[in-house]
Amino acid sequence: MNFSTMRCSGLLLLAALTCGLALAEDAAEELLVETLVKPETCDVLSVMGDTLQIHYTGKLMDGKVIDTSLSRDPLVVELGKRTVITGLEQSLVGVCAGQKIKATIPAHLAYGKKGYPPTIPGDAALEFEVEVISVSQQTPWQKMVNDVFPVVCLALVPTLLGLVGLYLYKKANAQKQGKKKAKDKKSKKK
Repeated sequence: MNFSTMRCSGLLLLAALTCGLALAEDAAEELLVETLVKPETCDVLSVMGDTLQIHYTGKLMDGKVIDTSLSRDPLVVELGKRTVITGLEQSLVGVCAGQKIKATIPAHLAYGKKGYPPTIPGDAALEFEVEVISVSQQTPWQKMVNDVFPVVCLALVPTLLGLVGLYLYKKANAQKQGKKKAKDKKSKKK
């Protein structure tokens, strides 16, 4: 093999490694959810607003366990309430009771650049193995509260601000009227 052939082979190898690293980085930027166990019957799939009971084990990508619920009661997660990291919540949409999943969560859907010192370093991708114990669908009342209540509150804010403004305006005008009447009385006495 001559020098130019070796150099060309070296460049091709370098290009292949670079492309491979770029693909690996892209994979670390997306949420990956793998089903490990799916029950025979799966009638109810979870949606935002549902409440799930789960057991989980969270790990760094090197395998170091950062947290687990296996030695305590299952964790209760209400989807859409952001009680867990974004990537874990997203991975729990569309699962059913008895299902086991493995979610590989990129840093931006976990703890981001800051991490969660001292346990989780910055820019750390995480891996969670989750067993869904139960899925409870939201009741119509819960759905109304979750969907309608925030909109009603948003509508009330401008209304309340308007009423406060009107009160302050009337109060300021009443003070001006009181000063004007007092001034008029003084000028009539002269």
